[in-house]
Amino acid sequence: MRITTYSTTADLGAALPAQRGRPADRSPTGEDPSLRAAYRLCRRTTRVHDPGIYALIQLMPTVLRPAGWALWAAATVLDDLADQRDAEPAERAARVEAWTQALHCDLAAGTSRDPVRYALVDSALRWRLDLSSLRGAMISTRDDTCGRHFADWAAWRAWCNGAITPWVDQVRHLFERAGAPMTLRLDRQQDYQRFIDGARLTDTLTDLSADLAQGDLFLPQEALGTFPGAEDDLRQGSWSPATAALIRELTALARQWVTRPAMTTGMHPGAATVLNTAASLMRAQLDAVDAAGHALLKRAPRPSLTARTRILAPARIRSKLAWSLTPLTVPRPRRPAVAASEPSPEADETALRPPPPHRDGVRPPQIAADRMPAHVAVIMDGNGRWAEQRGLPRPEGHRAGTAAAHEMVYGALEIGLRHLTLYAFSTENWKRDTEEITTILEAIRRDLDEGPVRDLDVRQRWLGHPDKLPRELVQALLREERRTSTRTGLTLTVCINYGGRDEITRTAAALAQAAHTDDIDPHLIGQDDFARHLPQPDMPDVDLLWRTGNEQRISNFLPWHTIYAELYFTPDYWPDVDRRDLWQAITEYSRRQRRHGGATQ
Repeated sequence: MRITTYSTTADLGAALPAQRGRPADRSPTGEDPSLRAAYRLCRRTTRVHDPGIYALIQLMPTVLRPAGWALWAAATVLDDLADQRDAEPAERAARVEAWTQALHCDLAAGTSRDPVRYALVDSALRWRLDLSSLRGAMISTRDDTCGRHFADWAAWRAWCNGAITPWVDQVRHLFERAGAPMTLRLDRQQDYQRFIDGARLTDTLTDLSADLAQGDLFLPQEALGTFPGAEDDLRQGSWSPATAALIRELTALARQWVTRPAMTTGMHPGAATVLNTAASLMRAQLDAVDAAGHALLKRAPRPSLTARTRILAPARIRSKLAWSLTPLTVPRPRRPAVAASEPSPEADETALRPPPPHRDGVRPPQIAADRMPAHVAVIMDGNGRWAEQRGLPRPEGHRAGTAAAHEMVYGALEIGLRHLTLYAFSTENWKRDTEEITTILEAIRRDLDEGPVRDLDVRQRWLGHPDKLPRELVQALLREERRTSTRTGLTLTVCINYGGRDEITRTAAALAQAAHTDDIDPHLIGQDDFARHLPQPDMPDVDLLWRTGNEQRISNFLPWHTIYAELYFTPDYWPDVDRRDLWQAITEYSRRQRRHGGATQ
């Protein structure tokens, strides 16, 4: 996607003249001359390949800029490896994979012979960045070598989310580590996603000539099909009325997506300046695309120096003032290598272990694949009554229930379940005693930090709303989502401060907002549109809903997803169950005949 100026990092270093007389970076890049040279190379790489990104990084606090250069240079090198035309797609994919695997080894060693990877590893160690979330983005870059085809905007957005969002999130983590978090309100996640979409579409339009020259067209058929003949004209390099109409439509759409002022509401003014300036630069870029006309198919358009200066000059003043008034955290001293007792975040992904066996040695039953549920949701009921039955305070029941939750995860992994959702804390649970609430939430946070699920092949997700939840818990939940996002085993969704009606209400509000901004035609809204605006749009429907505790109701739990779920109720209180009970529930499910409204066979 990116216009390639140099093929490799080595070529870039050789092609650019050495900059003599430049004062040493004020940012803490260490005393090692080779490390300082690595950061300087990353800085030049960013400036040459994308002056706009370089200008945005200059709006960040000085202490964060080297890490910003390292991240962007790494993304640039991977893109260049994927775009090299001196090799077949398979060879280019192998080069990207080799670079990615080398980064994995370098993170474990704490150093690298490659200058860009050396700077990236140093940044990860200094700022305690978890680079494991970048694995998916690197895989996406590798797979780009074979070309892309998108049937619709949904497929295109999934590509954007996998390829760009992890890199942007790393920058957000940098701000957080420095003590000036780029906090995104969770009720503005849709704005954040649209902003990312707008950035990707802006890049696609800007790089259209280079991509077409390589035989690529990174636009969905849903958009191309609206203007008959436009796709063929683009591939032939012809600027036709259909092509012009398509470009006008897409630039207007990209401009709408990047204009999300509410996204920075309540954000630190320095971080807000970075994002707002990014939006302004992208709008200027889209103006240049609009003005280019037929020249868009020959070269990448660029905003005028006047337009860039009008945006960047006041932004530099605002950011300098904001950071001068903000006490920032200086990164911790650079360690020469990662100690064996403190494995790197990337190394954590290689240490995944199987679930511990059941104490009695029992094994899961064999369930035919076509009788196996894809998604089991559990209402973990009866903790408090379990404790009262034993003369214990109710909070003790919640502590005991944590072990049962671990058992469910172990059992799900052993039997091969793909999705498990646990109802841990509802919006109605705030009515309970303060001590009980505190115990529940603290147990969840402690389990996220120290629990045995961390080292299993489990992708962890959170479904719920942040209102009233402790900030530390929200951060821990989001951290585990990022840390485990590339795991391919069980997807474990924990519902905390969740309510089904609340979820549907918020989804309806998101649809209304989409209709208001012309993202969707309100007269054509269907079930698929509603599902796409749910907080977890890729969550599959629930096949089996199981509730313990001798209660027989669904209690505002996943109303959208459980419309055709098989219901299964058991009398035991939650702390008394283990993985065998999950296997029994799945066995019972496998015996039922599911018709989904059809006639009996």
